[in-house]
Amino acid sequence: MTSSFWFKKGDRVGDEVEISSTVSCGLDWQTYATAGDSQLLVVKEPLINKWADAGLLEKDVFLKLQMGEEAFFAIRSGYGYTLGPVDGLNQPERKEDALSFAISLKATREILEDQPLGNPIFVERLSRFLPTDDDRLNELSNDEVLGFWLSGGVKVSVLNFRKLHSLCWRIPVSDLVDVVAAGGFEVPKDAHLLGSNRGSVAKSRTARTDEATNSVEATPQNSDNKSAEFRLPGRPFLEEFFNEHVIDIIYNPRKYQAVGIEFPSAVILHGPPGCGKTFAVEKLSEFIGWPCYSIDSNSVGSPYIHETSKKISEIFDRAIDSAPSIVVIDEMEAFLASRQSAGSSGSHRIEEVAEFLRRIPEAIENRVLILAMTNMIEAIDPAILRRGRFDHILEVGMPSKEEVIALVSDLLANIPHDPALDIEKLSKIMEGRPLSDCAFVIREAARLTAKHGKSRVDEECLTEATHSLPPEGGGEKTRSIGFIWDEKE
Repeated sequence: MTSSFWFKKGDRVGDEVEISSTVSCGLDWQTYATAGDSQLLVVKEPLINKWADAGLLEKDVFLKLQMGEEAFFAIRSGYGYTLGPVDGLNQPERKEDALSFAISLKATREILEDQPLGNPIFVERLSRFLPTDDDRLNELSNDEVLGFWLSGGVKVSVLNFRKLHSLCWRIPVSDLVDVVAAGGFEVPKDAHLLGSNRGSVAKSRTARTDEATNSVEATPQNSDNKSAEFRLPGRPFLEEFFNEHVIDIIYNPRKYQAVGIEFPSAVILHGPPGCGKTFAVEKLSEFIGWPCYSIDSNSVGSPYIHETSKKISEIFDRAIDSAPSIVVIDEMEAFLASRQSAGSSGSHRIEEVAEFLRRIPEAIENRVLILAMTNMIEAIDPAILRRGRFDHILEVGMPSKEEVIALVSDLLANIPHDPALDIEKLSKIMEGRPLSDCAFVIREAARLTAKHGKSRVDEECLTEATHSLPPEGGGEKTRSIGFIWDEKE
């Protein structure tokens, strides 16, 4: 950084421009405020030559100033145009200003083939960002340049749309989507969902629909939907269901909003322990990528009356505040058992069911995806299972032979293995077992491969891995640890 300005108040630059105040300076550039409410950028010749050589501008758009033996070049912003270093600009007051900034950034990135701009000078009149040679400790990446300006000085990437939205909460989400897209950056397909958060219940349905429709205008639509294809190896039925009833609604909202469907309905998966319910929910949550909140005995269980209901309510509050988000209810029979079976001592259980009855519709209305799991669907209170709370109740059985083959093939795809492995033989052993056992066998086979110094999983290691499985039904006798009683005594 230079320590002094080249001009002072009252100096004239050229024939018409009078300096009114100094603004900012760098190694080979300085900016000034001028009479007439405009900005002036003055640069030394080596820097403007660098910009011209890069194809960012024509040198003759600047006014040449000869000061002694050194040449300077100046350009004035003109009334209504922004000019200055990004870290010296105020947040945009209008969408038009933000779009101009983003479009200029995209044009510059295309010319420089996305080379880092650092903390450049924005010259709106030229629709360019001009990189400087300043040695800045907090140099910004290109995706952070736009985020830094929109957020008012926070180093945030526009690729982290959720965080950007939280920092730019005054900017409507539809406008934020437009600006980020105009900058040439990818916008998440579910970005429009951030436009309706806590308090949306109080809005009329018409107002909410209009807001969502407006915001989705700039949401990228994937016609073939390949990038939005959720995969669940070994569970083709669940894979198809989640793609149709959850993923497609999230990523293609316009066609569903046109017929009154704004968000996916809540889902219950039920079946015996080990059937793969938790695995399916975890994979779906990971694919969607929203904040995920769990309701289970560890997170909300309490020996104190009313405390469990209070914790349940707090989790729903956090999920709604972070919407779009996911709430996973595990072992739902622990909280949502039929109220008719609860005696006088079970009044707190009735209270918990009532809390769920109240919060589930509210959460769905506020764009919270509800996924629940249970081993005992018959024990769940009928009011919870009613349409409008959980529209989809899916039974998940133990995997078939075909499902085992599909999962094992997918797991082996990422591991070096002998192509002659007998997957058919393994599927007969694993048929009817939990899918987690399949994952365990492949992982154990990989461990044995490394242990024996082999380069890929072969039939011997795979067979040895199956020997580590407990007998079906979990009937393996465990060894006792403790004192040995001598019967002779």
